[in-house]
Amino acid sequence: MGLFSNKDAGDTTTATPAADLSALTGDYTIDPSHTTIGFVARHAMVTNVKGSFTDFSGSLHLDGTDPSQSTATIDVKMDSIATGNADRDGHLKSADFFKTDEFPTMTFRSTKAESLGGDDYRITGDLSILGTTKELSIDLEFNGSAKDPFGNERVGFEGKAEILRSEWGLTWNAALETGGVLISDKVKLNFDISAIKNAG
Repeated sequence: MGLFSNKDAGDTTTATPAADLSALTGDYTIDPSHTTIGFVARHAMVTNVKGSFTDFSGSLHLDGTDPSQSTATIDVKMDSIATGNADRDGHLKSADFFKTDEFPTMTFRSTKAESLGGDDYRITGDLSILGTTKELSIDLEFNGSAKDPFGNERVGFEGKAEILRSEWGLTWNAALETGGVLISDKVKLNFDISAIKNAG
């Protein structure tokens, strides 16, 4: 069942009561301990390097009847970048890449949300890195909602997007003797989000 529609396209069963959907409407806080903000970049033209950010905060506003009124914000501490290699992480924090001393935070502020049908949605907003802000669209799949053993009302989403890092000023690279470059311009972003409904 889609988050913002009473029934999926082609579904001939009885529509889910609106009250069930309206129960999802509200403000949510992203749970960092059960959320992953990750990325994948091609390295040396032959393999992928995966990483994530471990220190971030964010919030969602979900509208169960009008998806265009839903919003999202995320703030990521760039010093928390982790790729499984301390030297590489240090290089990524340096002036060659994220300049974390000067630009400690990456932010996303949504400007548009829309239903794509079924459990699929797209949220578009402003992604700011290194003082540069550009539009980013994230495709999301709604994974469902549940009450956890501690009484928290949770919702879950999986998301993905692609960026060209050069558009945000991340241009450092090195040529390979065999042709090509050390790090791809295209970076894949992935999100696995769990958010808890705020009380009251």
